[in-house]
Amino acid sequence: MKQTTIYILLFFTSIITAQTNQKIYDIIEAVSAERIEKDIETLVNFGTRNTFSDTLSDTRGIGAARRWIKQEFENISKDCNNCLDVFYQKDYVTKKGNNRVPHDAWVVNVIAIQKGTKYPNSYIIMSGDIDSRASDTMDFTTDAPGANDNASGMAGTIEAARVLSNYKFEHSIVYVGLSGEEQGLFGGKGLANYAKNHNWDIVGVFNNDMIGNIKGVDGVIDNRAFRIFSEPVPANEPEQTRNLRRFYGGEVDGISRQLARYIHKTTKTYMPEMNPMMIYRLDRFGRGGHHRPFNDLGFPAIRIMEAHENYTQQHQDIREENGIKYGDVLEHVNFNYAKKLTAVNAINLASLASAPPAPKEVAIGGIVEASAKLKWNKVDGAKGYKIYWRDTTSPTWDYSRYVGDVSEFTLEGFVIDNYFFGIAAIGENGFESIVTFPNAIIRN
Repeated sequence: MKQTTIYILLFFTSIITAQTNQKIYDIIEAVSAERIEKDIETLVNFGTRNTFSDTLSDTRGIGAARRWIKQEFENISKDCNNCLDVFYQKDYVTKKGNNRVPHDAWVVNVIAIQKGTKYPNSYIIMSGDIDSRASDTMDFTTDAPGANDNASGMAGTIEAARVLSNYKFEHSIVYVGLSGEEQGLFGGKGLANYAKNHNWDIVGVFNNDMIGNIKGVDGVIDNRAFRIFSEPVPANEPEQTRNLRRFYGGEVDGISRQLARYIHKTTKTYMPEMNPMMIYRLDRFGRGGHHRPFNDLGFPAIRIMEAHENYTQQHQDIREENGIKYGDVLEHVNFNYAKKLTAVNAINLASLASAPPAPKEVAIGGIVEASAKLKWNKVDGAKGYKIYWRDTTSPTWDYSRYVGDVSEFTLEGFVIDNYFFGIAAIGENGFESIVTFPNAIIRN
């Protein structure tokens, strides 16, 4: 009875102390479906954006598309007193060993960095893909408008930059157009390696790939649901960590999964009309996206996309067969839906960029006791800390307790076996870090 009473009191305490920030609502309102529509139309009008298409024309091909994106970022920067550092990042890709590469070429990403005021080397990244493809990925001359895949994600990234550049944030935000996705995730690999070589501290990567379709090939029409794909644990984790998990748990509590939970929580707090679906996969079955190269290097990264895909409108030449219209054309994009998913990105970027860093070291103990003990390292900028917990079968952090400016706390009346726990840092402004899952054991 005592444990049940504590559980109920803490649950209602977490509801009462939940805070919202007017800035986040302002960001939602500022996102424009009209601007997103205009940007998608501009990208579609380049004819094809195949990574290996024309680079010299001013009106057609990948070269014209990336120059236009760079100019858009530069225009945004001018409007915010040069708040964005805009540049190309590129890598040379050859035919050797790459069966989707028709000829050697530079794979060029367009990057815009909004530097943080307090933690400039701490980065949150939002990406969209510049490139498109026809039915044959080796065909770099046929029209491939790529309206949804992935002009929608690219336009959303540009729009997020327009909106968030009106604010200052403690962490740096990176807006990026990635190339070479359809031929082998080359752009993501290039930027992930660039981040590693430049010692970027990456808080999270938001890969946006197809955020504009609401009519699924399964017949479902849904303008509120969206998917968040995340891998369970880091791909490059040490064998020792993997072995310890057999005894202490955490099979679904890696850094990318915590990022997905953060997005879910923020979205349900500020956009409750939306239905974020946490998908427990790295990506769609047997398929890949530009977050994966970051995952491969141990960075937290997820994919945000529509809930219901239409495969007749992906990777298809424009044509009509048996009464079915194939092709990824403008008429299939729902711009208000793309606006909503852009807002989802923007509010999570803003929340993370406004929060203190997450604790890096969290220890837990309480074996054969009716209590759960937690210790963690204090972080710069935190006014206090919040303990989160959930049933072991729950996908989300369902309960929490704010414990103030301390570095350890014991939750009495909790049998540690029955729950998972984590710690988040809380800033003076009320913004929270991502939850850190315990990574050490208290043995006394």
